[in-house]
Amino acid sequence: MAQNKEFPVYLFTGFLESGKTLFLQDTLQDKRVNSGEKTLLLVCEDGEEEYDASRFSSPNVYKRMIEDKEDLTEENLSRFVRETGATRAFVEYNGMWMLQSFYDAMPENWVPYQNMLFFDANTIVSYNANMRSLVFDKLQNADSIIFNRVPNGADIMPYHKIVRGVSRRAEIVYEFADGSIQPDEIVDPMPFDINAPVIELEDRDFALWYQDITEDMKKYDGKTIRFKAVCATNPKFPDKMFVAGRHVMTCCADDIAYCGFVTKWANADTIENAQWIMLTAKIDIRFSRLYGRRGPILNCISAENCEPLTGDDRVASFY
Repeated sequence: MAQNKEFPVYLFTGFLESGKTLFLQDTLQDKRVNSGEKTLLLVCEDGEEEYDASRFSSPNVYKRMIEDKEDLTEENLSRFVRETGATRAFVEYNGMWMLQSFYDAMPENWVPYQNMLFFDANTIVSYNANMRSLVFDKLQNADSIIFNRVPNGADIMPYHKIVRGVSRRAEIVYEFADGSIQPDEIVDPMPFDINAPVIELEDRDFALWYQDITEDMKKYDGKTIRFKAVCATNPKFPDKMFVAGRHVMTCCADDIAYCGFVTKWANADTIENAQWIMLTAKIDIRFSRLYGRRGPILNCISAENCEPLTGDDRVASFY
């Protein structure tokens, strides 16, 4: 296989006994998915369930194991492809390993096509409370989340909140103990009016707005927003530019990071680093070299000095 040819990777993540192996077994038994293409089945943990290769719809599935994280290297992944001649990979990933370890090990031409995340509904609330960083790590990149073994009649809202606290775009599916399947159709109204002449953002809602505009910029194009922001400046910024944002806690205190957007204002040279302002700005979605891509440009209408937020209010969060 030419090294520059795109190599699709399908990730199946989640904690031990969350249903990954059973799902992959069923997937590889489906002729619509496994019609003969040479497939690398990379397994990164050894659970109670085992694969039955005799039931796969095609024999061109080559299983390889990586049980120690130290063996998750680009050299080993490339070697598996050479040995098998595979043109794609299905990866059952170890839920106790951070996903970045896998991304760092991927050969240059490996491209994640889909990321499916599995949770056991009977244990995920406890995992989320006690191992939040691992749960967050899996949620932030997932395209689809499947909650297995949901007790019949259970309230699904706690599961819904675990996902939506991190991602508003991921698809959620619940599989109940009786085998029935239900897609998540809960609508989460925004705590602010996106259709108002000026979107008034409460201090507590910055993180949610930041997540939403990042995931769906187009719907904010041309809107006017007003919120309390802390500024960031840099001599290397273009003329009349600064950054307005807040510190956001995405997972836990160790993950607090400054999250802001490029802001354009004729009087930007009067803005000081770490200055707090009440910003009113019109949003323009366009390319900026500070992003290196298209992104929200906040065209400042007014920037009024204001008192800094203190205590728990100083850091925005999703909770």
